Amino acid sequence: MRTDRLVLRALGNLCTSLLILSLLASCLPPPTPYPTPSPSPTLTPLPPTATPSPTSTPTPTPPPPIRFAVIGDYGMNNQAEADVAALILSWQPDFIITTGDNNYPSGSAATIDANIGQFFHAFIAPYTGNYGEGATENRFFPVLGNHDWSTDRAQPYLDYFTLPGNERYYDFVWDPVHFFALDSDDREPDGVGISSVQAAWLQAGLAASTSAWNVVYFHHPPYSSGRHGSTDWMRWPFSVWGADAVLSGHDHTYERLLVDGIPYFVNGVGGAARYGFRTPLPESQFRYNAGYGAMLVAVSETEMLFEFYSRAGELKDSYRVTKP
Repeated sequence: MRTDRLVLRALGNLCTSLLILSLLASCLPPPTPYPTPSPSPTLTPLPPTATPSPTSTPTPTPPPPIRFAVIGDYGMNNQAEADVAALILSWQPDFIITTGDNNYPSGSAATIDANIGQFFHAFIAPYTGNYGEGATENRFFPVLGNHDWSTDRAQPYLDYFTLPGNERYYDFVWDPVHFFALDSDDREPDGVGISSVQAAWLQAGLAASTSAWNVVYFHHPPYSSGRHGSTDWMRWPFSVWGADAVLSGHDHTYERLLVDGIPYFVNGVGGAARYGFRTPLPESQFRYNAGYGAMLVAVSETEMLFEFYSRAGELKDSYRVTKP
């Protein structure tokens, strides 16, 4: 009997415990359900990063060389001048410079258009002569010769052309070249000696020039093996002052000389009667008087190429000057 009572007591205690646990469970919050895992996102791979190439600075294309013609002692209105003019026009130069004696025999207003404009009006601006249209921009740059001074102190010449400065001597820049046109005739009001106003103007202009090249030109040659010979009053220190080349005329020959390290040219075979040579000067490098002709000069920032052609188009002389 005692055993039964113990069993009944144990069952009562078990039921009581189960009831207490049930009551406690009812007081707890409901369990949070475990989330269903989301599928993993699909990742798109990034393109590989390109290594930037270094930026290169393009090399500038150098400008084409300028080309100009040089003619001297030409103003005759004869077949020789016509042939030389045709040669120059065939080159289609950018512009023309002259070394004087543009209007034979005496620089008269009555002859100037036939001697100059007839052949070169397309380069002259403003042009008011009788041989066609002129240029829109002046491309003809002469200097005075002794024959141009013979009428009314060169007034027909001064009236015919429109040039920079006082028109007797002047300068202009064309791309890499600074040109200095002088009046070497002893009737020049500002003088022609090394101590003259004109010489001081040139020295200052050369010193101030920032161009790659400086070219000086005028009529009377400082050095010449021709009939007239050298003109002492034009022996200025052109090289020391900064000139790279000197061109002149007056002697009706072609001659290339080397003086103080720079070339000097005598170019006077444009149409007037040709001269012979005397004993060549020590500075003389090349001489020609067998025919008429003109020079073609090509200039870049680093090079000047001087060429002399006969009126038949034959290359007779070539000289190159370079700079680094």
